[in-house]
Amino acid sequence: MIEKNKKVQYLEEQAVLVGVITQKQSEADVKEYLDELSFLAETAGAITHGRFTQKVDYPNPKTFVGKGKLQEIQKYVKSNSIDLVIFDDELSPSQMRNIERELEVKILDRSGLILDIFASRAQSSHARTQVELAQYQYLLPRLTKMWTHLDRQKGGIGMRGPGETEIETDRRIIGDKIALLKKRLEKIDKQKSTQRQNRGKMVRVALVGYTNVGKSTILNLLGKEKVFAENKLFATLDTTVRKIVFQNIPFLLADTVGFIRKLPHQLVESFKSTLDEVREADLLLHIVDISHPVFEDHYNTVNETLKEIEAFDKPTILIFNKIDAFSYVKKDDDDLTPVLRENISLTELKNSWMNRMNEENCIFISAKGKLNIEELREKMYAQVKRIHITRFPYNDFLYQNYEEQ
Repeated sequence: MIEKNKKVQYLEEQAVLVGVITQKQSEADVKEYLDELSFLAETAGAITHGRFTQKVDYPNPKTFVGKGKLQEIQKYVKSNSIDLVIFDDELSPSQMRNIERELEVKILDRSGLILDIFASRAQSSHARTQVELAQYQYLLPRLTKMWTHLDRQKGGIGMRGPGETEIETDRRIIGDKIALLKKRLEKIDKQKSTQRQNRGKMVRVALVGYTNVGKSTILNLLGKEKVFAENKLFATLDTTVRKIVFQNIPFLLADTVGFIRKLPHQLVESFKSTLDEVREADLLLHIVDISHPVFEDHYNTVNETLKEIEAFDKPTILIFNKIDAFSYVKKDDDDLTPVLRENISLTELKNSWMNRMNEENCIFISAKGKLNIEELREKMYAQVKRIHITRFPYNDFLYQNYEEQ
């Protein structure tokens, strides 16, 4: 721990990652999940040193992985001075206690890691309250032998957030804290609802997508605003709404928190009010990072979350972003030799199977490289105008005259 300018900074922790190959997730799936977990760990401030996987029918109910694999991890942890072991799936309270007893280092699961990142990224009172509520709900069933984890002095990844200094703090006090946070969140939610109502009947558009697909960059591009954007997971937690005018039509564009696989259900519950911007939107812009090797999985994850919050059936423009970084391996028709294809043209993309995922409203862009942005504006204008005229039919004649001029 380093004292600098009266701010506490934590040294980067050394971490290893653990995942299991089961009937529900293949070896390729686990590799991709651990890649993402490594990015999450990096976002939280850890350095990943190793990965451990085990093929099992189902996770061990006591220690998640088998006894032999746990001993292998233990040996690596001791010989490499590892501070933290992160498991890709959510651990039960008993699994976490048993593993910690064997490894004698800090243990985190995917949910705890994501909660920690949210805690470090939350800026507004609304976001901080949502995250704190989610953290307490996550910790409540893990109180036994967990109070050393809640000591602020320990610090580091997984320790940000609510914390407690009294060892004897019990479930009743935590329950009271959860009730208090829910009341505070309910009050904030009412204020947010009033703000949305005060926007009148203006057309509302929401950016949705997997985390780190470029939503904030697109908002900056379309709205000419400087919203924080970074190549890290969950760079944006607070909903940002901007008024934008395309030609003669004003509308509201909202940037929302990104989705991710295995998102802790506590966060989904506590952030449902933030996702009201999505539920109440007239049009969704579903952003997909086409350069990611498993962008189809990300696309499906977002759709599943939209279904969960009852926003899946809204009019949607599917936007494939980062086309300047897109490449794929194509097999030559003659000798079946794999050939890396890069710099794929817009025409090829528009004729590809990806375009058929939402044929009428699908577009390929690069927000960072500002490629094909005018076509995006035109497609958005057509959709916003259609909704606007339906809501204000007496303006149709004015729009026609405006466009003729």
